Amino acid sequence: MAKIIGAVTTSHVPAIGGAIAKGRQQDPYWKPFFDGFNPIRQWLGDNKPDVVVVIYNDHGLNFFLDKMPTFSVGAAPTYVNADEGWGIPSLPPFTGHQPLSWHLIESLVEEEFDLTTCQEMLVDHAFTLPMALLWPDQKWPVTVVPVCINTVQAPVPSAKRCWKLGEAIGRAVASWAGDEKVLVLGTGGLSHQLDGERAGFINKDFDLKFMDSLVGDDPQWATQFSGHELVEQTGTQGIELLMWLATRATLGEKVNDVFRNYHIPISNTASGLMLMTPKA
Repeated sequence: MAKIIGAVTTSHVPAIGGAIAKGRQQDPYWKPFFDGFNPIRQWLGDNKPDVVVVIYNDHGLNFFLDKMPTFSVGAAPTYVNADEGWGIPSLPPFTGHQPLSWHLIESLVEEEFDLTTCQEMLVDHAFTLPMALLWPDQKWPVTVVPVCINTVQAPVPSAKRCWKLGEAIGRAVASWAGDEKVLVLGTGGLSHQLDGERAGFINKDFDLKFMDSLVGDDPQWATQFSGHELVEQTGTQGIELLMWLATRATLGEKVNDVFRNYHIPISNTASGLMLMTPKA
């Protein structure tokens, strides 16, 4: 059977793409952020995943406000990045793992998740930039399965529902007949607000408590909060921590806290990074 060998959670702000394109990884402003990925890349080189299930949120490249599914899963042979208007270069296309995508879709529907199935799908910076941070040469040694969660337009799914989605993804991977090694990559957050009266808002205390909870005795700690309460604690765009919750839930009850990094600010965003592996 296929096996989830680990999970990475990371931020995905568009400014990262600009820094990569301009070679600013060692600038004082960016160095603490980019250096955090060195241990992750070493782990990837040692463990060599075959497939990455990317849990992320679309920002209008593939879905816009007139059609915003709560949960969607890609089942395309190839996923293409396109110009989003941020002034960042588009990245090389990603090869999809279609059989695993369809297995995931069928398993989630059987568990009563109502999905949008995408046989064509554009992927935006929330997908591409974390992949580029993990594999800077952009030669993608893995196939991918995109899983998109709406965190853009109300009503967003509850934290409890996103946790259940992650658990269901974990069960689906475990029931897949192949022997692929699977990495789950959850992107977004942490606390940040880009507009309105609280523009620039960051809640370091909440971020660190949330990160601690994911590897502690109560990984579902954040599911006690409603969507409005999460926005109050983390800012409008901080609701992206829903992807972190779903990612953590794929790993089972206990995890190994392999590596963490937390840095503020990156483009008015609290940048978090975690590597977790299932505990036997």
